[in-house]
Amino acid sequence: MSDGIEAEETSVEGLERGWLKSIVGYHLRMAHVALYRDFAAAMAEFDLTQKQMAALVLIATNPGASQVDVANALSMDRATMMGMVKRLTARNLIERRSSTADRRRQELRLTPEGQDTLKRAHLAIDAHEERFCAILSPQERESLISMLRRLYEQDIPA
Repeated sequence: MSDGIEAEETSVEGLERGWLKSIVGYHLRMAHVALYRDFAAAMAEFDLTQKQMAALVLIATNPGASQVDVANALSMDRATMMGMVKRLTARNLIERRSSTADRRRQELRLTPEGQDTLKRAHLAIDAHEERFCAILSPQERESLISMLRRLYEQDIPA
């Protein structure tokens, strides 16, 4: 190759990955695609995305959390969060209530149907995680989670 990078092993499609093989973002993206496919198959009966599921877990764990707090925890903008809340409310999985302390604040809570759905989805996700991560030892899994957290929690100036 003219840029001095030697040909690397080929992927399934027969393309040389070259420089991409050393890029963390490329591997994160490819791992996410594989994880997402398995997650989507596991969650098909619930019709929930990864972000919707994460929102349900955050709301269940933090009853009365505001839409803004949940959006911030999921790195979502306000408009995207509003759309998600509308969809989950329409499906009777969550409810919005005005805060008794501040009427401008919308608190989120799971409905009984949301609690039941979350409980059943939890089992499906546990099975998905177990299946998907079976190639990792418990220590490797803990280490991977720790390394990923370090990457996304670092404070890098924009």
